[in-house]
Amino acid sequence: MDFKIAVIPGDGIGPEIMTETLKVLDKVGEKYGHNFNYTTVLAGGAAIDATGACLPQETLDVCKASDAVMLGAVGGPKWDNMPGGERPERALLGLRKELGLFANLRPAMVFDQLADASPLKPEIIDGGLDIVIVRELTGGIYFGERGTEAGTPEEGTVAWDIEKYSEMEIKRIAKVAFDMAMKRGKKVTSVDKANVLDSSRLWRKTVAEVAKDYPEVELDNFYVDNAAMQLVRGPKQFDVIVTSNIFGDILSDEASQITGSIGMLPSASLGEGNFGMYEPVHGSAPDIAGQNIANPIATILSAAMMLRYTLGLGKEADAIEKAVSDFLDAGYRTPDICGPAARAAGQYKTTSETGDLIAGLI
Repeated sequence: MDFKIAVIPGDGIGPEIMTETLKVLDKVGEKYGHNFNYTTVLAGGAAIDATGACLPQETLDVCKASDAVMLGAVGGPKWDNMPGGERPERALLGLRKELGLFANLRPAMVFDQLADASPLKPEIIDGGLDIVIVRELTGGIYFGERGTEAGTPEEGTVAWDIEKYSEMEIKRIAKVAFDMAMKRGKKVTSVDKANVLDSSRLWRKTVAEVAKDYPEVELDNFYVDNAAMQLVRGPKQFDVIVTSNIFGDILSDEASQITGSIGMLPSASLGEGNFGMYEPVHGSAPDIAGQNIANPIATILSAAMMLRYTLGLGKEADAIEKAVSDFLDAGYRTPDICGPAARAAGQYKTTSETGDLIAGLI
């Protein structure tokens, strides 16, 4: 089968980790009889340097004409004070809005081989950990009405940001979570602040309505403060967590730290139908760019998510995930997950060596 993939290498280590990811995808295509046609386009700081805009129209046009988008990472201090307010991070917001990407999937996995890298006690994550946080991505307080104005002399300056959700927005993200739960452990935890916020009360009511269409799935409701505590106290009680934009932003970063290395974590942003954009959780890490020491595994696993969720290639996604596991089983490590023993044994691998080895294990 032929597939059109828009590729945005981005900034910093983005081009390096993307090169290795495409290497792995090409091996999948070779083994399983698929042809991945890549069109490379610019976004972020690289786009500002080349065009003056963080998200050129050509990039949007190519993305919209593709089956899926692979993104490396964007940003860096070089573009912190650009004239006209252009910032690399605005490209991400633009892509999400223009491509209709309303659901962010953030797996938090602890590989058995890397359990000692987790900051949690071994008994808490014994047997591994596999959680997915489904975050609503285009609504809530980040996209609500906001403003700053002079208040009374006693108040000084006053600022506000409004949290707002519609039933439609909540229903569609809840359906994503329940559909995912049906393919996993058949358990959804909805996280809100319904004891305080009207928007959360509507959230809880609407999620419960959606749950009626999924009688096989168990639904729990947690307040966000309790969910944050339980993620470090007993994370294995969770399977699929669904929550709002701001709560998901916070909880997904907390969950990523449980795993021990952000360099291992993929993510997906999905729109209506099967379209999605796939990227690692980590940033552009400009301090190590060009040194061939970045960990490409998060981006490689993001490609596996693309195969599974957008292209419908489940066994091919399994093959990538197994190759990563086999890489770790062999004792190979990248710098961010490399302890003294692995380094002394010569099992430290560069970015390009990691891509070669994982591709070879497909």
